[in-house]
Amino acid sequence: MTQDEMKQQVAKAALDYVVTDTIIGVGTGSTANFFIDALATIKHKIKGAVASSEATAQRLKGHGIEVFDLNMVDQMSVYIDGADETNKHMHLIKGGGGALTREKIVAAVADKFVCIIDETKKVGVLGTFPLPVEVIPMARSYVAREIVKLGGEPVLREGFKTDNGNVILDIHSMDIMEPVKLENQLNSIVGVVTNGLFAARPANVLLIGTQNGVNVEE
Repeated sequence: MTQDEMKQQVAKAALDYVVTDTIIGVGTGSTANFFIDALATIKHKIKGAVASSEATAQRLKGHGIEVFDLNMVDQMSVYIDGADETNKHMHLIKGGGGALTREKIVAAVADKFVCIIDETKKVGVLGTFPLPVEVIPMARSYVAREIVKLGGEPVLREGFKTDNGNVILDIHSMDIMEPVKLENQLNSIVGVVTNGLFAARPANVLLIGTQNGVNVEE
């Protein structure tokens, strides 16, 4: 089974967590795209969705799924999204696609966060995948210097702007032993919008696509 096939099977499994007659949150990235395609088959069961990026909004609309502005929504039953890495505590690294801030906001509103990944994303220690940090452009150099003090090697994501008009610094060469602590440390740096650690608010359910089917961790 290919990686894409594992992503497809876990995306279909996530349909079981879609709550009828509610608005749901939808993430960004390749696995989330497979979920959106699967969601289209049951779109009549939901009121609509909140998108975590412009790209996701367009894909949802392309399937005829109504997209709501988060400011118009006071409750969301579930947020379904992928991740770039996860550990056994369901702490995540997200933001490979650059949508980390909107993803974190939508996840914060949802009653439940269901993370869908393939088995290659499960790791013992977070940090092999570079940790994205969204930064206000004028603070880029300052934030980079502060990240170096924390032991990371920040690299500007060249030619990339987030949907919020900001830049991304990807932190390399960091074994993240205390994800919640590092998440808070990075967010306290002036000029940081947020970072791609989803540890203070981890996933509630982890669906893992494997060669032998979908494993569920809660």
